[in-house]
Amino acid sequence: MEPQSRPIDALNKARNKRVIVELKNHKQFIGTLVAFDIHINTVLDDAEEYVDGELKRKLGTVFIRGDTIIIISPQ
Repeated sequence: MEPQSRPIDALNKARNKRVIVELKNHKQFIGTLVAFDIHINTVLDDAEEYVDGELKRKLGTVFIRGDTIIIISPQ
């Protein structure tokens, strides 16, 4: 039988892959998931910021505070 997976396991599988991170303020960041911690503080590389589905700016490497995140999804 397969061990029960945890949310942190899903994030580990997404490491070094493109993800979409949606925040409480309705902004989205799309980038490569580089790192995260137990608080889901997240580092993305080659990140782009989207507001209402429209590209606003390219940011490079960003740190996103975990308590602002509502969704992390593989792209």
